[in-house]
Amino acid sequence: MARYFIIAGEASGDMHAARLIDALRERDVNATFAGLGGDRMQAAGCRLYRHYNQMAYMGYVAVIAHIGDIVRNMRIAKQAMLSEQPDELILVDYPGFNLRMAQFAKQHLPRTRVTYYIPPKVWAWKQWRVHQIGKYCDTILGIFPFEPQFYAQYGYACTYVGNPTVDAIVSYKQSLVSSRHKADSSKVDDTPYVALLPGSRRHEIKKCLPRMLAGAEAAISTMPEAYRIVVTQAPGIEPELYRELCAGHPLVTLTSDTYDAVRHAQAAVVNSGTATLETALLGCPQVAVYHLAFGHLLGWIRPILFQIPHFTLVNIIAKRELVKELLAYEFTADAVAAELSRLLNDDDYVWQMRNGYAEVRKILGSASAAQTAAELVYN
Repeated sequence: MARYFIIAGEASGDMHAARLIDALRERDVNATFAGLGGDRMQAAGCRLYRHYNQMAYMGYVAVIAHIGDIVRNMRIAKQAMLSEQPDELILVDYPGFNLRMAQFAKQHLPRTRVTYYIPPKVWAWKQWRVHQIGKYCDTILGIFPFEPQFYAQYGYACTYVGNPTVDAIVSYKQSLVSSRHKADSSKVDDTPYVALLPGSRRHEIKKCLPRMLAGAEAAISTMPEAYRIVVTQAPGIEPELYRELCAGHPLVTLTSDTYDAVRHAQAAVVNSGTATLETALLGCPQVAVYHLAFGHLLGWIRPILFQIPHFTLVNIIAKRELVKELLAYEFTADAVAAELSRLLNDDDYVWQMRNGYAEVRKILGSASAAQTAAELVYN
C-alpha cells in the first residue's frame, strides 16, 4: 500500500490530479491519498489539507498582496507532509509553490520520491527553474512532446506521457455519446452566442471579464441576427462574483458547464492558459487574452523574460500563430470586438484556424496522460 501526497493549486491541476488518483487506484486499491487541491481530488478520495481556492494567486501584484496567505499555505503543506510521511510526493503544475515543496521534501523526507507531473513551462520563461526541477525531482513527467528534448539539453531526463487536456476532452466526448438524452445546460435556446472564459482565479476574472463583456457586446451589436453571451464559471469561485460583474448586461447567461458552452459557441474569448487548448480541442474559434499588471512595459521586458514568440498553448504547440493573442496593453475591449467580429464573419479565417487545431491534435497524440503517468509512478 503506497501513500501519496499530491499538491495542485488551481482548477485545472485539481482535475488532472484527480484523474491521476483514479489511475493510481486502479493499480493499488489500498493506496492512500492526501494533499492540497480541490473538489475533484477530494471526490477521488484525497484527504485535503487546503483547498486551492485559498491558494490560487498568480502574478506579482497578487502574490505580494497575499504573501501572508501564501506563507501560511506553505507551512500547512510542510506540516502535512511531515505528518503523512508519503512514499511519493506528486506535484502538479503550480511552480512557485511546488518547487519549494520539492526542495523541502528532499531536505526533510529522504524516503519520499518526488515526481513532477505537468512541470512548469520553463521552456517559455524562467529557464533557470529547470535546474531546481532536475535537482529536487526524481521523476519529470512532461505533457508536451518537445519537453524531453528540452530537458535533455540540461542533462535531465523527462518523459512525455501525453497531454491531460486531451484526456479530459476525450472523456467529455465519450460522456456525450453515453448520455445524449441529457439536456444541454448551455443551449437554453437556439440563439447563437459567443462564450467568455475569464479564467479560474478570482483576481484574473475581475480584471478580464469586464473587458471581455464590453468587447463581446460591441461585436454582436454589429451582427444582423440576434446573439447572446455565455460566461463560464470556474469551480471554487463564488457565483456572486460573476453576478456582480455581469450586472447590467442583459444578454449574459452564466454556466458552470464550460465544455458544453464552448462546444456550441460560434466563437470564444479565452483567458490564456489551459482553456485555450481545451477550446481548440473542442473546435471552437477563439481569441486569447491575457491581463498583465503594468502591461504597457511588455514591449520592453518581453525579450528579457520570455524565450518563445507566442504565449498561447495552441500557438506554442503549432509553432505559429493560429489564434490571435491580445496580451497586456493589447487586451482592450475594442481589440476583442474587432477579433470577435472577424471570427463571426470571416469563414476562411475560421477554416484555417480549425485546420490548425487538427494539426495540434495530431502533435499531442492519443496516449492517456493519466494512465501513462500512473504506470510510471506505480512502477
